[in-house]
Amino acid sequence: MKKAKMLIMIFIGAFCSSLFADQIVLKNGDRLSGAVTKSDAKSVSIKTDYAGEVTIIWSAVQEMTATKSLHVGLKSGQTVVGPLAVKEGKLEVTTKDFGTVETPADSIVVIRDDAAQLAYEKSLHPGFAEGWAGGLNLGFALTRGNSATKNLNIAFNAARTGLHDKLTLYTNSIYATNDLSTASPHTTANSTGGGLRYDRDLTPRVFGFGNGDFFTNSLQYLDLRSSFGGGIGLHAIKSAVTHLDLLAGANYTHESYGGIPNLMPPPLTTSYSKSYGALTLGDNFTQKLGKSTDITQTFFIYPDLSDTSQYRFTFNAGTVTKLNKWLGWQNSFGDVYVTSPLRPAGTKGNDLQLSTGINISFNH
Repeated sequence: MKKAKMLIMIFIGAFCSSLFADQIVLKNGDRLSGAVTKSDAKSVSIKTDYAGEVTIIWSAVQEMTATKSLHVGLKSGQTVVGPLAVKEGKLEVTTKDFGTVETPADSIVVIRDDAAQLAYEKSLHPGFAEGWAGGLNLGFALTRGNSATKNLNIAFNAARTGLHDKLTLYTNSIYATNDLSTASPHTTANSTGGGLRYDRDLTPRVFGFGNGDFFTNSLQYLDLRSSFGGGIGLHAIKSAVTHLDLLAGANYTHESYGGIPNLMPPPLTTSYSKSYGALTLGDNFTQKLGKSTDITQTFFIYPDLSDTSQYRFTFNAGTVTKLNKWLGWQNSFGDVYVTSPLRPAGTKGNDLQLSTGINISFNH
């Protein structure tokens, strides 16, 4: 008798669980029970007890019912909330305030449960400390014996992406020495750069930007180059795997040089500074290769508005291959070029940098 009662209770529990669960009936006759969690225009996801979360394309769905309230975004821009049913190409949502709302099923843009809707609404107005993603690149090399060198390169980048804007921060530094007593010079590389850029969408394809960039290079006797500018950009390509921005604008640049050997001493060294206006022309490109590798590339050229034969440009390219969620392997190449006479006599115009090392990524 006790066993019979237990079997009846189990049957009733299973029946009630099935009765009040969300249901998806497929065109091939299969039936899934669980909790509908989300959907977009292409597919719908349901969390089941026996198979976890299952994603199904809409074209395979015959019917669907959800007994709990869901947030349904429609092509009209309207969002309706309530239990829903999809049958014979028609969507019905039972709302508290407007009764039953009927519309064609293909007008569904998105479906979210309460947790997903809360996260979405929070993403529209994130706090300043939220929404950041980026990484730290580290590389170090040391030799001793017949040679005595050391090399350290550090790079950091972070981007905070909102619904209609983006803030990007970056810095990079490379330092290298030859410690042999016969070496001249002992310091073979010593440069640091950094800056920020803020983008604000004006239309889905066009955005305005403002930026500030700073750079120092002891081998070019450059104490500091400061550049402030802005302009207009175009999202030429904007997809899940490829992103290409084209930018055009203008900037104000101030350069300070110091410690330059004087060709006719005294004094032994001299210094000077200059300011000028320049154009800003360039691109930003990112490409995902599979699930683990990202390619990035930027190129900017800055023609001097007072003398267009004088210019400088920066080129950077790199790859990051993820080894796990937070650790990866990075390779980067950079070239900074300045024409003469916008640099001290006797210094080369090109500074090339090639580095490799680990990448520590973060996402907040």
